[in-house]
Amino acid sequence: MAKVFCEGLLKGKVAFITGGGSGINLRIAERFAEQGARLTLVGRQQEKLDAAVKRIESLGAKALGVSADVRNYEALEDAFRKTKEAYGEVDILICGAAGNFPAPAVGMSANGFKSVIDIDLLGVFHTCRAGFEHLRKPGASLIAISATHAFIPYPMQSHVCAAKAGIELLCKTLAIEWGPLGVRVNTIAPGPVDETEGMDRLTPTAESREKLMKTIPLGRYAKKDEIADLAIFLCSDAARYITGATLVCDGGSALVGSSAFMQTMGL
Repeated sequence: MAKVFCEGLLKGKVAFITGGGSGINLRIAERFAEQGARLTLVGRQQEKLDAAVKRIESLGAKALGVSADVRNYEALEDAFRKTKEAYGEVDILICGAAGNFPAPAVGMSANGFKSVIDIDLLGVFHTCRAGFEHLRKPGASLIAISATHAFIPYPMQSHVCAAKAGIELLCKTLAIEWGPLGVRVNTIAPGPVDETEGMDRLTPTAESREKLMKTIPLGRYAKKDEIADLAIFLCSDAARYITGATLVCDGGSALVGSSAFMQTMGL
């Protein structure tokens, strides 16, 4: 991949990333490591975290893997304490833990709906609230990895749409409340991202994958690196006056709305 940033943009910074053991968030962690950040990766499976830490350390960076469920506030408090002991104050907070499965509202249990709300929305609140006392103020940058579901209704995704819409307004509210302290809070809304568990679930066949791809104005899925590039930008001094924003990175897919998704799903 062609380099789009000078090296060392995040040198000396401390980044705390939930959902950091795999997918988009692991790639963000790797790119942050290349830019000189020290990292804490949080996830539910210690084995995944251990493997991710080894990958980060192979890049010459320091990394800590802490098993914690974002639905458990006390577990996140402990993860932040360990980060503070290892590195000091947190400069960058990435809320990336998420859950998803396609299901119609009437075909979903109350527990199924609640599980996504708890992981996505409550998880972002827990992470931000537990991390607040450990943030470098002024100077901290918080990013929630959301989705275009925050502002586009998708069938089979009522639980995700509700969670992402809540995340967007939560982050805008935190941007107002924490802005005077010098803390910036933004969200990134990716569209379809290649080689991720979410896309594997939503487009389980080659046919559905191709159908959805043809509806995207830029004609392809995003690469994980392209989401990571946006995260690096938001954490850098180049974005020092940006807060309360939702930055869409979707190849234009939001422009065509949910109709393309409905056709892909045969609805």
